[in-house]
Amino acid sequence: MRAWGDSQQPAQLAQGGVHVSEHPTTGVGTPDQPTSQVPPRSAGEPPAEAGGDAPTRAFAGFRTERRVPAPERREAPPPTAPPTAPRSAVRQNWESTPPTGIARVDPTAYGAYYDAPAGGQPDGPRPRPAFRPEAVPHTPYPELSTGMLLRPVKPPPSEGWRRLLYVLSGQLINLGESPRAARYNNLVAQVNRPLRGCYRVAMLSLKGGVGKTTITATLGATFASIRGDRVVAVDANPDRGTLSQKIPLETAATVRQLLHDAGTIERYSDVRRYTSKGPSGLEVLASETDPAVSEAFSADDYVRTLNILERFYGLVLTDCGPGLLHSVMSSVLEKSDALIVVASGSIDGARSASATLDWLDAHGHQELVRNSVAVINAVRPRPGKVDMNKVVDHFSRRCRAVQLVPFDPHLEEGAEIELDRLRRPTRDALTELAAIVAEGFAADQRNPGVV
Repeated sequence: MRAWGDSQQPAQLAQGGVHVSEHPTTGVGTPDQPTSQVPPRSAGEPPAEAGGDAPTRAFAGFRTERRVPAPERREAPPPTAPPTAPRSAVRQNWESTPPTGIARVDPTAYGAYYDAPAGGQPDGPRPRPAFRPEAVPHTPYPELSTGMLLRPVKPPPSEGWRRLLYVLSGQLINLGESPRAARYNNLVAQVNRPLRGCYRVAMLSLKGGVGKTTITATLGATFASIRGDRVVAVDANPDRGTLSQKIPLETAATVRQLLHDAGTIERYSDVRRYTSKGPSGLEVLASETDPAVSEAFSADDYVRTLNILERFYGLVLTDCGPGLLHSVMSSVLEKSDALIVVASGSIDGARSASATLDWLDAHGHQELVRNSVAVINAVRPRPGKVDMNKVVDHFSRRCRAVQLVPFDPHLEEGAEIELDRLRRPTRDALTELAAIVAEGFAADQRNPGVV
């Protein structure tokens, strides 16, 4: 094996040529001038494996280098964008996907992704659509609900001989509630219907002495005792009203003082200083006892009073004075959600109530008349010769409902009213009247907030 020194240069290198061997493995040369010829392999050396590293020899003053032909470089094809579905298809798939009980991501929160065109960049600001949350089923496993897994339990009787038998048998004999008790429980459930905001009821009568104020107090007491809500009755009689005499008097304040201090009322306890509260929970806001002062109670005063009360009470009953032409009536009719027309069982009482409906129809209150409730109040122990069925039939054609309230000795006294002292038929009739009024609670009220 021969080595080249500095004095021996091949002619090919001197002339700048390059000699490439048939086995291009490894050559020896200077860092900037590679060698062109590989010395022959001796007999003792093992052959180089294909694709392996061939042994190299280094000489003094030289650095070994490996010369491997550079692999052929090919240009990579340009990346192709994956097919994208149109935005309408994405929206359609989102809307058509059935609910699975798992919360979904709001697609509008990633508007740059969903609203971008096919190129991947948004084509401009887009208005953000309103997100419509899915209705999540209340019971994810209906077959595991309480009604499906537990046997229905019959409620024990609450009164009468059924209750006595249930107690004496050691709670082994349970006949359930009587039909009368079951009907009463259904009425109570209807009275307890959810109430949104403040519901305003006006009590009207064209004729005095028919028990309008008594019906106002007993109806309000029934609502307060069953629902447990804040219920207030307002005496809007421009003359000397008697509503405050139906409950124990706790304060001498009147609606006039309430309006005078309206700027200082911020919470329920502030209003409570001006009302009297009965044992049932009904509160009464009294009117002025001086007729000369109460005449100044105008339509604007009523609106201001109502704006204060509806912030703190869920139910407001207004006891209007007899007649329809005094100034406060315009605001009472405008602000009322329901109307109750009170009449007696006499001929003149029925005629006066029908004339009240005629006046309301003639003055643009047809909707109130259609949704009104007629109350036939028995102010005498005996109805006399008047056919009450015909009276009920007459008002049934004009009003939404008609309710008969029987005569009660406790109401005839004209003193403070206690529901526990009323007869059973009277209490049932008042509960049924409250249930009829509560049918209007499902409609949206104009004032949704009660503090």
